Amino acid sequence: MAAMNFSVPEDVKEAFDREFAGRNKSIVITKLMREAVVEVEHRHRREDAIRLLTERRKLRPMVNDDG
Repeated sequence: MAAMNFSVPEDVKEAFDREFAGRNKSIVITKLMREAVVEVEHRHRREDAIRLLTERRKLRPMVNDDG
């Protein structure tokens, strides 16, 4: 296991301690970090899909109202 050391605002720490009292905070933080990683991975996939669709749009033939 790796150890991490980071700073958070005191009000966030107090709220976290209050909400997760009696729970293993390392497990809670690990779960939140995993969720954050998944969220960013999903965002990257969405961005890639949008970029691909936009690039492909340039390759499609133009169609006008006359057919």
